[in-house]
Amino acid sequence: MDRLEYLRPSDDRQAERNLSSDLSIYINKQASQDVKKKAAAVYVATTDGKTILGYYTLSQYSVQLDQISIEISRKFPKYPVVPATLLGRVARTISAKGPGVGELMLLDALYRAVKMSDQIASAAIVTDAKDQKAREFYKNYGFIELPKVERRLFLPMESISKVFPRTR
Repeated sequence: MDRLEYLRPSDDRQAERNLSSDLSIYINKQASQDVKKKAAAVYVATTDGKTILGYYTLSQYSVQLDQISIEISRKFPKYPVVPATLLGRVARTISAKGPGVGELMLLDALYRAVKMSDQIASAAIVTDAKDQKAREFYKNYGFIELPKVERRLFLPMESISKVFPRTR
């Protein structure tokens, strides 16, 4: 993988066919529409600028404060809902499996989310783990499970800022 870049609606790119079917359908048929309609920002991993090895999406989101454990919610403003960034779909091709691509895409997403939070407030990044393996992957990077929402995890921007210090 040479780069991670924003998918523009006009891009003529195709994901390798060895993504799982629902993830391949999304990037090949729906992603450009989501970008065009401002439903999601789609970032793609590519080696040649055309073939997609993996992708992730970022969107605005919010979290109800009562979904977060009390010890962590004390660090957030006392509003019923706090702004967040949703790390939506995350996928990589089978040929990109192994160490590196998934981690690089996650780190890139965290970096972009913390940088954007300086411009548009976001207290945390939220994601839904599709299965146990994904849940463990996110937990290895410090994500915390929301006790009231199954498979939902979050990571406070404060934690991300320790890895990627803000430069205002």
